[in-house]
Amino acid sequence: MVKKMVAKVGVKKESGWLYFVDKKGNISRAKMARGRKRSKAKPQVVAKVGIKKEKGYLYFIDKKGDISCAKMARGR
Repeated sequence: MVKKMVAKVGVKKESGWLYFVDKKGNISRAKMARGRKRSKAKPQVVAKVGIKKEKGYLYFIDKKGDISCAKMARGR
């Protein structure tokens, strides 16, 4: 898997939250569900980045808090 950094953001992650790149290309977070409890709170935008996503790539927040992407494995 070859990964490349897309945007240097440096978001500090807190425990109990799930961090992801939303549809608009920003970093958002949502409260993690524990057991059968579901969080009814809407996701919060942590950092407005506004990256353009390419088809066929998986976008994620790496250990340093930056946005990276990797080519998706399809049709194995």
